[in-house]
Amino acid sequence: MLKCFICDENNKTEEAVSICIVCGMGLCMEHARRADLEIWEGHYPMPVKTMEKDLPRFLCEYCIESTYIATD
Repeated sequence: MLKCFICDENNKTEEAVSICIVCGMGLCMEHARRADLEIWEGHYPMPVKTMEKDLPRFLCEYCIESTYIATD
């Protein structure tokens, strides 16, 4: 069973329910942060347009703070 890394740092034991897509850290419900990322259609390196729907992803609080992703 995967444990929440942040809880483990604080000597607590919680089961992870998601994994941060940036750093791979296991996260419990308390520490998982959802962010909707824009999806681009087109070819690298010049995307043509954004898609109609964003892609929901989970990140840890450290990676959220290190990015420009809005978490409304």
